[in-house]
Amino acid sequence: MREAVMEVQAGSNLADADDVATKTSEMVRVLDAQGGAFVANGYPTLEQRRDRLDRAIALLEENRQQLCDAVKRDYGHRPEFQTTVADIFMALDSLKYCRKHTKKWMRRENRGAKFPFNILGAKAYIHYQPVGVVGIVAPWNFPIQLTFSPLANALSAGNRVMIKPSELTPHTSELLQNLVAKYFDETQVSVFTGGVDIAEAFSGLAFDHLVFTGAPSVGKHVMAAAAKNLVPVTLELGGKCPVIAGEGVNVKELVERVMTFKTLNVGQICLAPDTLFIKKELLGEFIELAKGWVRECFPDFASNPDYASIINERHYQRLMSYVTQAQALDVEVVGLAAEGDIGDSGGRKIQPTLFIDPPDHSLAMLNEIFGPLMPVKTYSDIGEVIDYLNRNERPLGLYYFGRSRTEIDRFQYETVSGGMVVNDVASHVLQDNMPLGGVGHSGMGSYHGFDGFKRLSHARGTYEQGLFSAAGLFKAPYKASTLKLISKIMG
Repeated sequence: MREAVMEVQAGSNLADADDVATKTSEMVRVLDAQGGAFVANGYPTLEQRRDRLDRAIALLEENRQQLCDAVKRDYGHRPEFQTTVADIFMALDSLKYCRKHTKKWMRRENRGAKFPFNILGAKAYIHYQPVGVVGIVAPWNFPIQLTFSPLANALSAGNRVMIKPSELTPHTSELLQNLVAKYFDETQVSVFTGGVDIAEAFSGLAFDHLVFTGAPSVGKHVMAAAAKNLVPVTLELGGKCPVIAGEGVNVKELVERVMTFKTLNVGQICLAPDTLFIKKELLGEFIELAKGWVRECFPDFASNPDYASIINERHYQRLMSYVTQAQALDVEVVGLAAEGDIGDSGGRKIQPTLFIDPPDHSLAMLNEIFGPLMPVKTYSDIGEVIDYLNRNERPLGLYYFGRSRTEIDRFQYETVSGGMVVNDVASHVLQDNMPLGGVGHSGMGSYHGFDGFKRLSHARGTYEQGLFSAAGLFKAPYKASTLKLISKIMG
């Protein structure tokens, strides 16, 4: 019987506590059922894994419109195009990539026995085993993609899965719960909805691995809850992903690529460009080109159907507080879409906005933006940027624009980030054969492709003895001749 480490928050009323206890008992029941099925059914075959991946693919393909509608309801407004491409198509890409390569990934990995045991018939190899039951805590910003991408790795690796989607996307979460129950037996994949208390209880379950995507502040609590059961975790967090405009930068290209990703889901992306570092002499050109680009794409941000809303009022007010403080600090605040108000409270929309050289103690510099605001810091020497980055938390992504191989190498070897992209923003997320993950404050572990398969597997080392065993060398009484032989073998 697996247990959940759960603490009901102080101040919760009895009815809330009873509801949390009931739902926690149900989660523990399903966890036990999945763990029992994992043991009873043995090592999942290739056909079983492909069947589960096929059902996840069918779920997304057959219910695409319902999913888009649910996400739009949760946001107030989000363009269907963005949900289709960035949420559903990217999830399908992960699922199909894993399905295609699972057979190859399941093969044992020969390591080669050490001499002289290898010439006497010994074998050494790695066999990737499923770990058992994997928990996935998904965020609200891409509630489909960031559920199904880790699910693809978990199913490919042969695991059972329990999912806790975000309470900030209730319509999407409820739909996913109903659809998963339709396409999967509960002992294979199951979804649980609820608020923060349920998420806390979920994080305290005795999974065999827990994958969390979200804010670093929440990730710390998830890791602490998992540690009580010694559950290994993969944390996909975030941070202030920098953009560096370096030597030989094409400013027009910089604007197009940075602003495209900054306005996708209005910057509510863990890999969104957070802060731009640019030489002083290029600042004016960047601002003018950015204004032109934004006004061409979003001529009226408040009513534009291609421009998404901020997820809820709390996050809208958080972002607007950055604007208010910047103005109070006499920071130059540049609205790129239109003159006048930066935000439209009725639709929870905020226009793309630049803060020019805000002080390091400002809210915009102390916090991950996670929205359409972008601090711009000017510099004279590239070493200033490297020193600044190394004084602060390690980001999930780092984006360098320029043509200097020397500068590229300096960022490659003198800074640390989860990933690095040259002359683009976040495009490494599209590479299924590369790991996606953070380092330090931006996370630990990674998924995507083979790296995700390995992350949610146990690499079991197996050694098959040949004609000769080393045990005889340790048999007493010990002799000088034996020591000499061991010295030759190990030397």
